Amino acid sequence: MRNHRQTAGTAIILRMTHPENNQKYKGLSVTKGIDQPPIVNPYRKANVIKKDYSVSEYVEGILNGNRVMLSQAVTLVDSARPDHQQKAQQIIEKCLPYAGKSIRVGITGVPGAGKSTSIEAFGMQWIRSGKKLAVLAIDPSSERSKGSILGDKTRMEELSVQDNAFIRPSPSAGSLGGVARKTRETIVLCEAAGFDTIFVETVGVGQSETAVHSMVDFFLLIQITGGGDELQGIKRGIMEMADGIVINKADGDNVEKAKVTQTQYRNALRLFPAHESGWSPQVLTYSGKTGFGVNEVLEMIYKYISETKANNYFRHKRNIQAKYWMYETINEQLRNRFYQNKEIETLIRTKEAQVLDEEISPFTAAHSLLDHYFNSEDILK
Repeated sequence: MRNHRQTAGTAIILRMTHPENNQKYKGLSVTKGIDQPPIVNPYRKANVIKKDYSVSEYVEGILNGNRVMLSQAVTLVDSARPDHQQKAQQIIEKCLPYAGKSIRVGITGVPGAGKSTSIEAFGMQWIRSGKKLAVLAIDPSSERSKGSILGDKTRMEELSVQDNAFIRPSPSAGSLGGVARKTRETIVLCEAAGFDTIFVETVGVGQSETAVHSMVDFFLLIQITGGGDELQGIKRGIMEMADGIVINKADGDNVEKAKVTQTQYRNALRLFPAHESGWSPQVLTYSGKTGFGVNEVLEMIYKYISETKANNYFRHKRNIQAKYWMYETINEQLRNRFYQNKEIETLIRTKEAQVLDEEISPFTAAHSLLDHYFNSEDILK
C-alpha cells in the first residue's frame, strides 16, 4: 500500500513540475509562462446601481436634450411597474407644455415592403436639411416567448449613429393597445427634447395601422410591386387612412412595373370618398435603396402639412386624437383594474367553471362579475 501511495505521490509531483527542469535537460532554455487570467472579468463593475433621478431631474435633462435621460424616461413609460408608471406620468405632464411642435409621420406597409430602409433614406435626407428626427418603431413580439428582436437599429446603420437621430424600438408584447398608448406618450417626451420630426413605424399587420393613424399627422403607406395583383392584398380601410401611397423598389428592371402599380393605385383611389382634410392622396414611386424619388416623397409630406395647417384641419385632427386617447386610456385602466382586483381573480374562476358546466350563460357570468366589481367596497371608496 505504501509503495502504491509513494508512486502516486511521485506522479503528482512530476505532473506539477516541468520535466525540462530536470538536470539532464540543463542545456535547454525554458521561457516562463504567464499567469492565467481570472475567470471573472476584473474590469466589470459589480452591483452597479443606477441613480434614481427625481421627476424634476428627468424633466430638466429632457428639455436640455440629454439623450440618456430621454432614454431612461422612455424606459419608465414602457415599464409595467406601478411606481415607474406613476413617475412616468408626472414627467409627461411636466413635459406636455413643451411638446406638440413636431411633424408626426406614421409609416406602414406589409413585411418586406422596405419600411426600415425607407425610414433611413427619408430620415437621412431630413437630417441633412437640419432637422432632428426621432424614430419610434413598434416591434412584433412572439406570442410564445413574448420576446422581440428589436432589430430596427441594425437595419438603420447610417441613421442610428447620427447625433440628430433617436431610434427607439418598443416590443408589442402582445398588447398593441398598451404599446400604442406608450408610443404616444413617448412622442411627447421626444418633442419636449427638441425633436421636430417623429416617425412612427407600425408592426405592419393587424390593427396597428389604426392605432398609429390615431397619433400622427401624415399617414404613409409603403407598397412594392412585382407580387401579382397588388390591390388584392390591401385592405380598403388602410388605403382610406393613407394620406400618401409610395411604391418602393422602383429601381433596375422594376421601374416599369412600379409605374404600372402606381397607375393602379391612382385609379383605385378615385373610387374612395374625398378626405375630410380636403387633401387628395398622392401615389409616388421611389427607391429606398438608391434614393430615387425620396425628395418627392418628403415634398409631398411638407405640402400636406402646409395645406392642412392653412385650412385648420391640422389642429382639428390633433384635437380629435387627444380626445380619442383620453377614452382609450380610460378603457385600458378599467380593464387592468378589473383583472387585477383580488376578489375578481377568485370569483372569475368560479364563474368560468359554471359557464363550462352550462349552469349559467357567458353573458350572465360577465354581468355578474361586472356587477360585483362595481359594487365592491374598493370601487365605492
